[in-house]
This record gives sequence, structure tokens and C-alpha cells, in this order.
Amino acid sequence: MGAAHTAIDTDVAVIGAGPAGLWAAFQLGLQELRTHVLDSLPHAGGQCAELYPDKPIYDVPAAPALAAHELTQRLLQQLAPLNVPLHLGQVVTSLQPIEGDDPQAAPRWRLGTDGGLVLTARAVVIAAGVGAFLPRTLPVPGLQAWEGRQVFHRDPPDGAWLDREVVVAGGGEAAVRLALRLAQGGAARVTLLHRTDRFAIDAALDEQLQSALGAGGVRLCLGQPIAALAADDGTLQALDIATARDERFTLPLDLLLPRLGLHPRLGPIADWGLALERKHLVVDAATLQTSRPGIHAVGDIVHYPGKRKLVVCAFHEATLAAFAIAERLRGGPVPLEYTTTSPRLLALLRGVG
Repeated sequence: MGAAHTAIDTDVAVIGAGPAGLWAAFQLGLQELRTHVLDSLPHAGGQCAELYPDKPIYDVPAAPALAAHELTQRLLQQLAPLNVPLHLGQVVTSLQPIEGDDPQAAPRWRLGTDGGLVLTARAVVIAAGVGAFLPRTLPVPGLQAWEGRQVFHRDPPDGAWLDREVVVAGGGEAAVRLALRLAQGGAARVTLLHRTDRFAIDAALDEQLQSALGAGGVRLCLGQPIAALAADDGTLQALDIATARDERFTLPLDLLLPRLGLHPRLGPIADWGLALERKHLVVDAATLQTSRPGIHAVGDIVHYPGKRKLVVCAFHEATLAAFAIAERLRGGPVPLEYTTTSPRLLALLRGVG
């Protein structure tokens, strides 16, 4: 970002916009700590919204059954009065201490993302679930050279597909829905590339796909891409495709949109000098602080004696972490206030002041 050289300064940076991260941001907001939330996904909700958005969750108190996407929306609605900025589609790639003049003082932290965002924070909460959800990539040598120009694992810029030859690669719901949407959205031609004619989709979506194939709105290409072919001007112009019968053909394109699913990876977190046990961050159960002062962690990514991977436990951890951070930043105990009786909290939640 042009302002990429000017860091956003805040009290707390929360890494992860799943239920644990959103609740941590809410609790930090009640402490009137300036908080920013970052997530690698382009939407809030974390692994719940990504892996099982429509499946009911039965262990959220006072909600007999709650779909994951509904839980996310309710958490966002609850957070809204506190005006917490969300930076989505941003993988935090670096986390480094900013050493001050006093070697005894807790360091501030500088966070950098793959999108060029830079934040400085007095404390950090890692609520990354099972890690950052990163797109699975096509195993085609050299394809990364066109990333962000002609190859997009996330949604391309608005209108980038207009009057263009678009290839959507994948055999799941995300690939099929994207192909259908672009076929109706102005693409010159949409090709759905998959290794077989069997798709991991429900009957209703399969009916839509078969209708689009029959009408010619989408064409089906069966095979595995093995090479990327460049034009004389260096742009990506085609894929070399191998079929199950060992035949080869060329598939021309202007845009390539792989939709092969996501996989969680601990990723850069493993390089931040934090104590780990079996790919989980070791924390103090009372404060949820990691092995580095000022960095806390909550939710599925943490380990401590008696840990249970339940959303209700993550909410508890986020609450304890928020109080611990507030006490450290203010240099003393934080009084316990109740949203039912505290004028200060009620004013915050009603957007007063």
C-alpha cells in the first residue's frame, strides 16, 4: 500500500477472525483497547465458516442449534458497536518485537502481512484456529509467475473476467459455483477443468451444472494441467493438458482461477520464536500468554493442561486473555464490570460517546 510505509498503530492486534478472534476483539473493546483484527480468509468466521458454514453447532449456550455462518454473523453484530476494523484476506507473515529504550519494558510488536499491511501493537492475540487457510495450488511448474495478474486463487478484481476466456480448475462446490456465476457474468467463455466428470457437489448444484453444460454456457474439460504456456509478450496464454488416456491438448485462456480447496497451515507462526507442542502454542492457562510476553493465544491453536477444543472454551480463553492484556497495559488490576449494570459498558454497546 502506498501508505505501506506508515504503520497502523493500535493497542492490540488479533490474528484470526473466527469465533475466538471475534470474541477476543469484543472483550478487548469492552476494555476500551484499540483493536484491529486480521485474517487470511476474505471473510470472517474462520474454520467454522470455511469448513462447515451450514452445519448446526449444538454447544453454544442459549442457542440449541446454530449454523456456523449464523454464529459468525451474530458475533459480528455484537462487535459492531465497538467499531473494530477487520483486515481480511491478509496473511500475517511477520511478527517482530520493537525494542524500546527500556530493556525491562515489554516490547511493542510490528506485524506485516502479505498484502503490504503493517501494524504496530502493544499486545497480540493469536486466534488462528488450526492455522491460516491457504489455497491449494495447481502443481504446474512456473505458474506462480502469473499470480495476481492472470492466476487468482481468491476472487479476481471486479470485471477482470469480462469478455475473457476463463478457466476454473476444481471439482468441488466452490469451483462449480464460480464457473456458473462467471458464465452469467459476462465472460466470453468459461471452461471448468477437472480430472474427471465426477464432482463433489449436491444434487441441486449438479442439476444447475448439467443445465449450463447443455446450454453451452459452461464447457467441461477433463484432464490434468502439466505445463503453462506463455505468449511472446510473456502473458499466460494456455495450459498443456494431459488426459487419463495419455493424450495431450492445449487449453487457451486469459484467466486461470484454481478452486482446489483450502488447507490449514501453521505457516509463519512457526517462525515467531514461540514455544510449541505438537504444532500448538503453549500458553499459561490463567492469562493465555505464550512464551513471549505480550503475545497471547486462544482457541484451537493453544495447548495447556486440560485444554478442550470447544467453542465455549475458546470464548472463555479470549475473555481471560483480554483481562490479562488490559491489566498489563494499564499496570494494575482491572475491575470486573457487568454489561447489565455498568454505565460505561452500556454506553459503549449503545454507541454513546
